[in-house]
Amino acid sequence: MTSIPPSASAGGYLVGGVRLPRPFRIRRLGHFGVNVADPEVTRGFYERLMGFRISDKLDLTARFKPEDVPSMGPMVGYFTRHGTDHHSFVFFPRKALSANYKHASEFPEVTTNQITWQVGSLREVVEGLEYFRKLGLRIHRAGRDSPGSNWHTYPFDPDGHVNEVYYGIEQIGWDGLSKPMAMHEFRYTEAPGLPHRSEYAEVVAGHARGVDPNAGWRQVEPLAETYDVGGVLLARPFKVVRVGPVRLFIKDLDRALAFYRDVLGLSVTEEITWNGHRCVFLRANTEHHSLALYPTALRAELGLNPDTTLFSFGMQVADYAQLKGALGFLGEHGVAIRKLPPELFPGIDYSAFACDPDGHLVQLYYAMEQVGWDGRPRPAGLRPVIDNANWPDTVEALPETFIGEPFLGPWN
Repeated sequence: MTSIPPSASAGGYLVGGVRLPRPFRIRRLGHFGVNVADPEVTRGFYERLMGFRISDKLDLTARFKPEDVPSMGPMVGYFTRHGTDHHSFVFFPRKALSANYKHASEFPEVTTNQITWQVGSLREVVEGLEYFRKLGLRIHRAGRDSPGSNWHTYPFDPDGHVNEVYYGIEQIGWDGLSKPMAMHEFRYTEAPGLPHRSEYAEVVAGHARGVDPNAGWRQVEPLAETYDVGGVLLARPFKVVRVGPVRLFIKDLDRALAFYRDVLGLSVTEEITWNGHRCVFLRANTEHHSLALYPTALRAELGLNPDTTLFSFGMQVADYAQLKGALGFLGEHGVAIRKLPPELFPGIDYSAFACDPDGHLVQLYYAMEQVGWDGRPRPAGLRPVIDNANWPDTVEALPETFIGEPFLGPWN
């Protein structure tokens, strides 16, 4: 990776009439994914227990010679959602993807499928791709996803994690149907010419070709709705209302920081030192952090999975009562729950980690500190003191309680 060109560091790009140091501005962490041993087993955890809804599936069979398919193991992966975005969490078969993509064998500990960052326009994606190329970044691919409809480019970070910079993900409405695959008239494997026709024009063209709008995937709730959750009957005593942050174990923290801060443009909110380990927390918007970087040496000290660079992936529930309800519900279904030193997660008070079938940790929490115009987090001495052995029945409100990116739409 080369240094940032002078035109960029001097603020040489116009983004929507605003002068910025890059030709894009990341607005939020969009979605995330992992590669797993058996997506059907993983599906049982994230769909049945965590409440994510399947929005589409991806069958990799056609990417292999017929004689090679039996040795590849599972071939089908899933796109899932917690809200209206076509997908906020995906899981795909690790062995098949490793055979399909060269980089998977280069970085065997990287089990993250993608870390995705939403920008504001198609132009930001297209000009961002050129920016990455000028910097000499390795690019996994570019073009457009189907299913999902999101325009994207995929640069690698120095540790081999694939990041996606995207615009315009498909939205799923009240009927729960995803866009039929036949609506995707073209497959884009390169950045498009600009300007490109709108999503509306594409859908109109699909109807004109006779595409059945009801042919997409519709999720079926696998559990009975028996829990009173804030006055709504749900199948679980909680609702995931937001995804992130992502926590990664990194070999060279300064190199990774140069990528996420200087190239992607995330802001450093805070750095801490815990047991001699430097840890860095970066944000995309007003949340305290959407990405956290930890040295790989910390992994063994915490007794975490040595086969993945993923420390954890966050899933925020709607309130503290739901957080406690989620831990009880998952524990009753045999899910291992861990509590780790709260000092490692500044900006989050009460949280715990559920272990998925592949040993990935899901951080469950209910609130995150928000950062204002001056870019300063709350001083550490003013944060609540967390005793993981004694969680209270109720908690006092903080200034950022129920503040931040809201969940749109009904919980069910």
